[in-house]
Amino acid sequence: MHDVVVVGSGPNGLAGAITLARAGRSVLVVEANDEIGGAARSITNAAGAVHDFGSAIHPLTVASPFMRSIDWDGHGLRWINPEAAVAHPLDNGEAAIVWRDLDRTADQLESDDGDAYRRLYGRPSRRFDDLLALTTKPLPGLAREGLRHPVLAARLVAPLASPASLTARRFDTERARAIIAGHAAHSVAPVNRPLTSGFALLLGSAAHAVGWPFPAGGAGEITRVMAEVLTSLGGEVKTGHPIRSTDDLPESRAVLFALSPRQIGKIVGQRFSRSYRLRLSRFRYGPGVCKIDFDSSEPIPWTCPDVAVAPTVHVGGTFAEIAAAEGAVARGRHPRSPFVLLAQHTLFDPSRAPQGRHTVWAYCHVPNGSTVDMSGAIEAQIERFAPGFRDTILNRRVWLTTDLERADANLVGGDVAGGSNLDHRSLLRPWPTLHPYRTDVPHYFMGSASTPPGGGVHGLAGHQAALDVLDYFR
Repeated sequence: MHDVVVVGSGPNGLAGAITLARAGRSVLVVEANDEIGGAARSITNAAGAVHDFGSAIHPLTVASPFMRSIDWDGHGLRWINPEAAVAHPLDNGEAAIVWRDLDRTADQLESDDGDAYRRLYGRPSRRFDDLLALTTKPLPGLAREGLRHPVLAARLVAPLASPASLTARRFDTERARAIIAGHAAHSVAPVNRPLTSGFALLLGSAAHAVGWPFPAGGAGEITRVMAEVLTSLGGEVKTGHPIRSTDDLPESRAVLFALSPRQIGKIVGQRFSRSYRLRLSRFRYGPGVCKIDFDSSEPIPWTCPDVAVAPTVHVGGTFAEIAAAEGAVARGRHPRSPFVLLAQHTLFDPSRAPQGRHTVWAYCHVPNGSTVDMSGAIEAQIERFAPGFRDTILNRRVWLTTDLERADANLVGGDVAGGSNLDHRSLLRPWPTLHPYRTDVPHYFMGSASTPPGGGVHGLAGHQAALDVLDYFR
């Protein structure tokens, strides 16, 4: 018998397992798929190109207090962290570039926007560790961090809680407002809703504090290293072992489910109380994504050459256009001109494609469970800022929401954020509670993107859930 069985081998499952193993507990991780990683894995196609299945750029990985405890270099992982974090092309042939250097970013902005940018991002980027502590804990932890840093917390409450549309009013130019829109759209929520500025503040500050890096060779390198760390501590990993009911669980004293509420409800079923089953069934998932993996014959021919300096590109035009696209998705519609999140890895990591070839990772938001192929709209948006892009495409693989969920059951309806981020849901996951990682079966715990602090490859949900498991053993 193991002390703990962890169900799911994504970053949260592995982080929880490592935390438990470091505390001397015997741990077994079981994974339904034949390979580990969840949404943090890579796929090599028939042409020999490496495409990230889910997450592609990882600022929260290098910033996460838990992830910083891992010796990435010692396990052969090399982080690629270019001077520019994000580029945002505009129709006039210009682009907004978010450099790792805050002053360089501010200096490119016109009018008084440079000073406004420094006021918005200066303190949070300088105190990024404290900002993370204030935004990545469950409610009791948030209260403690607020008491530890009362001045910082007071200054950040309004910027974190407000709609991104309000934050954008600080700026006069479209270039500056576009930066805010692109960051805020990572919330997968309309940018005029509360708390979307929190995403813009956190991700923008991360760009200046740690950059927006990614691992050479693909996102799968992250979970490879995590699994190596776990096994070096005596933990075990078993793949190809789906858990459909509690009868499939190996014997253990406790179980940590790194799964979404819908999956946990199906597995545990009647062992949960009726009221808890009702809560699980009412958990609200967010929009899905339609994703495309492109193989191309050359780099994307951006009208503004500066866009090639950044691995991440926010393709969507003006703040108003991005707001309209994300608002349409929230209303259950498919925007004609979607906001496209794009990564151009091979400009910085040639090992991901055969010599002379390139990869492009791109997706747009769609209503949850959509089966609409948005590849035409995605390609049109890229072509808008890079005429001739379509001529460089050698092949493409389109992932609909159903394909994504089939490959990773945690991506319910194609939801890559682990649940809706509308209003309080980005802060109070899976629902308002002081103990988000506990269930009403004392030895069953939940630690996934559906629990604080939500989506992202940071491992903090699994790590913090594992601390609750350790408290249970005491």
